[in-house]
Amino acid sequence: MSQDLRYAFRAMRRHRGLSAVVILTLALAIGANTAIFSLMDGLLFASLPVRDPQNLLMLHWSARHDLSGIQSMWSFGDCGGAWRKTSNTGSCSFSLPVFHALQQETHTLTELTATAGNQQYDLVAGGQASTMHARLVAGNYFEVMGLQPFAGRLLHAADGRTGAPPVVVLSYAYWQQRFGGSRGAIGSTVELNRHPVMVAGVTRPGFGGITPGMSTDAWLQLGARQALDPHWTPDQDAASSVWLVLFGRPRPGVSHAAVQTELSGLFRNQVIAGPNKVGKASDDPQVEVLPAQSAIAGARQRFRQPLWVLLWLVGAILLIACANIAGLLFGRAQARSREFAVRRALGAGSGSILRQLLTESLLLAVCGGILGIGLAYLAAHALAATIAGGFSFVTLAVHAPLDGRVLLFALGATILTGVLAGLAPALHGLRGDLHSGLKDSLGNSASVSGRRQLRWLHLGNGLVVAQAALCVVVLAGAGLLVRTLANLRSIDPGFDTQNLLLFNLDPSSQGYSGARLQQLLDRVQRNLAALPGVENVSYSSSALLTGSLWVSGYRLQPGGKEQDADALQVGTGFFKTLGMHVLAGRDFRSTDYVAPPPPGAKPDPNRPPQAALVNEAFVRKYLGRENPLGRVFGYDKHGTHPRYTIIGVVSDAKYQDLREAIDPTVYMESSRGSASFEVRTAGAPLALLPVVRRLLHGVDPNLPIIRPTTQTASIATLLFRERLLAHLASLFAALALLLAAIGIYALLAQEVTRRTREIGIRMALGAERRRVVRMVILRGALLALAGIVVGVAGATAVTRYLHSMLYGVSATDPVTLAAVAAILFAVALLACWLPARRAAHVDPMVALRYE
Repeated sequence: MSQDLRYAFRAMRRHRGLSAVVILTLALAIGANTAIFSLMDGLLFASLPVRDPQNLLMLHWSARHDLSGIQSMWSFGDCGGAWRKTSNTGSCSFSLPVFHALQQETHTLTELTATAGNQQYDLVAGGQASTMHARLVAGNYFEVMGLQPFAGRLLHAADGRTGAPPVVVLSYAYWQQRFGGSRGAIGSTVELNRHPVMVAGVTRPGFGGITPGMSTDAWLQLGARQALDPHWTPDQDAASSVWLVLFGRPRPGVSHAAVQTELSGLFRNQVIAGPNKVGKASDDPQVEVLPAQSAIAGARQRFRQPLWVLLWLVGAILLIACANIAGLLFGRAQARSREFAVRRALGAGSGSILRQLLTESLLLAVCGGILGIGLAYLAAHALAATIAGGFSFVTLAVHAPLDGRVLLFALGATILTGVLAGLAPALHGLRGDLHSGLKDSLGNSASVSGRRQLRWLHLGNGLVVAQAALCVVVLAGAGLLVRTLANLRSIDPGFDTQNLLLFNLDPSSQGYSGARLQQLLDRVQRNLAALPGVENVSYSSSALLTGSLWVSGYRLQPGGKEQDADALQVGTGFFKTLGMHVLAGRDFRSTDYVAPPPPGAKPDPNRPPQAALVNEAFVRKYLGRENPLGRVFGYDKHGTHPRYTIIGVVSDAKYQDLREAIDPTVYMESSRGSASFEVRTAGAPLALLPVVRRLLHGVDPNLPIIRPTTQTASIATLLFRERLLAHLASLFAALALLLAAIGIYALLAQEVTRRTREIGIRMALGAERRRVVRMVILRGALLALAGIVVGVAGATAVTRYLHSMLYGVSATDPVTLAAVAAILFAVALLACWLPARRAAHVDPMVALRYE
C-alpha cells in the first residue's frame, strides 16, 4: 500500500491538470451533498435537546366526528401535518381543564407537562424598551425535559400555583443579546406588557426550545397568561378552548400501549361527560402517544420535502460526477494499456493492478472530499442563515452542524465516489490483452483503436449516456420548480400589492382598550393619511398574504349546521386602500363600529347584529341566488340571536396563501387590540418609514412599530421556500449540465488524441476536414441523444414525486421536458465542436510520426 500510495502521488503530480479537474469536480459534488445533509441532520434528524429524548412522549387525540363543543384551536406549529380549517376531529392540542385532569389522574406517566405558543411581549429593562418572544409552560416543564440552569434557577411546580408571582426564564442566547450576559440580570425585575416579572434564571447554551427549527427567547408559567396577555378572556381557559401541547414520560417498565390505553380512557371521560364535556359517545375520542422526537413538527413540516428533493438532486450530481471522473480515468487507463501489458509481462498479478488503480482513484477522492467538507461548511452555514432570515413573521433557528454523523456521511460519499470512479479504469486494466498491449507499444495502436471504435456499446460511451440521462432528470426537476415559482408570482391576489407599506401595532399591550383603543387607531389613521405622499390608510387584524389566518364557524340560520369561513376585522377605508371593489351594497362607515363587550361579560340579547361584508365566494357557496344584502347570520348554538348582518359584497382576494383557492370570507369592523396598518403611498413605501416612526412616537412614545415591511416583500417572504428551492435547484442543474458537458468533451478529446494517427492517415488519403468534424460531432451527438431519451423516460417517472410542490404545471409537463432536452443537446453539440475542431486541424505529417 505504501508503494501504491507513492506511485499514486507521482501520478497526480505527473497529470496535474487532470488531477485538478477530478479533485474540483469531487469537491463540488461531495460538498453539495454534505451541505444539504448537514441541513437535514440539524433540522430533521437531530435529537431533541432534552434528557433521554427517545423516552419523551407527545400526546395526540382524534375522534370519529367533530367535537362540537370546541370553539377555538391552536397548535402554534407543534402539530404535524398541514392545518388550515377548523377541524375538531384531531389535534396535538388540549384544553387547560383536560390537561389538569390528565396530570392528576394518570398513573402510567411519571410527569405530564404542557407548553403553548411563542407570543411577543413588550419588555422594559434598564429603562430600555424592546420586544421578546416567550413560550408559556407548566411549572414542571424543565423538570420533565430534564434540563439544568446555566445561571439562577428554572421554573418549578410552585411557580404554577395560583397567586404565585410571575417569573421568567431567559434563553442563553437572549440573555447574551439583551443583557450582555450580565449576572446582575438574574433576580432583577423587568416589565413585560407593563407588569413586573422577576428574571429567575438562564437556560444552558444551545437550548432555545424543543420545537425543531423554532427558537424562543424566554419561558413563562401558564398562570402568567391572565396578567400579561391583554387579549385573555376566561373562555380561553375553558374546555372549549384547545391550545396546550402535552408531553410526558412513562414510568419505568410501562409500555407505550399501556400509557395510551389509560390516557384514552381518561380523555374520553373528560370529553364526553362531566364539566369538561365537548363531545358525545359516538365521537369515540382516543389519545395516541407518539415519540416526541418524530411527532413534534415545527419547521420540519415546511422543509422536510424540499430538503429531500434537494438531497436527491445533489445525489444525482454525485452520480454524474462519478461517471464523469470514471470516464476521465477510463480514458487515461486506455492510454496506459502499454504500461499494464509491461507490468503483467514482468509478473504483476491482477490484484496488484486493481489495488494500484483503486488507490489512485481513492487518493483523488480523499483530496476532493477534504476540499468538499470545507466548501460544505461554508455553504451549509450560509444556507442556514438564509433560511433563518427568510421569514419575518416567525423566528427560526436552523443549525447545520458538521458533527460526527455529517462527517461520517462525507466519508461514506468520498469512499463510494472513489470506488465507483476507479472501478471502470480498474476493470479495463484487468481486461487488457497482453499480446495486444505489447503490439500497441510497437506502434499498432492506430489499427487496434480503429477496430475498437466500431464497438459502440463499451464502458466509455455508457458513462457519457448515464451522465446525460441523469442531467436530464436534474434539469427537469429544476425546470418544474422554476416554473412553479413563476406561476405563483404571476397570480392575481385580488388586490393591488404595489406601493403598500405594512406595519403592526399592539396598543393593548400598553393598556389601550375599548373606546380608548378605537380612538387611538382612528387618530393614527388620520395622522398617517395627512402625510405627504400617502394616498390611503387603513388597518386590519392581520394583513393579507402574510401567512396569518383566522377561521371561524357561522350558522346561516337558527339551528343550522355551523359553516366555516375565513374572517378578518378591518378598519374604515380598508377595501379602497387595498384596491378591492365593493360590488354590492356599501363599505363600512365609522358609525358601524360597535364597542365589544368587556372580557367575561355574558352575551347581551339586545345587542344589534354587527355590520359585515362578505366576499363573492361566500355568496356563491352559501347564499346562491339569494339577495345577500340585509341577510343576518352567525347564530349561537341556541339560535336565539344573529351576530352579523350583511351590508355589502366585496370582490374576492387571497387571504393566507397564494396556492390555495379563495374561500368564503367575512369582513367585520375591527375591535381587537392589535392592528396591522396598510398605507398606500405614491412612491417607494419604505422611504416613508422614518416619517411614520416619528409620527407614532408623537402619538405615544411607548408604542413601537412591529415588523415594518411592504406588501411585495411580504409576498416574497410567503414564497421564500419556493424561491429558495427554485434557486438551489437551478444552481444544481447548472452544475449537472457543466459536468455532463465536461464528460462528453473529455470522451471525445481522448478519442481524438488516441486516433490522431488514424485521422492523419485519413486526411493524407484525401479526407476533407468537414468529414472529420462531422465524424467526431456525430459520435457525441448520438451519445447525447441516447442519454436524452433515457433521461426523459427517467424524469417522467421521478418528477411525479414533486407533484405536491408544483403549481400550475404538471409533473410530466411536455414543454419543460422538451426545453430541457433542447438545452442539453445544444450544450452537448458545443462540447462536441471543440474536440472536432481540434481533429480537423491535425497535420497529416505530424500525425504519421505520432508515437
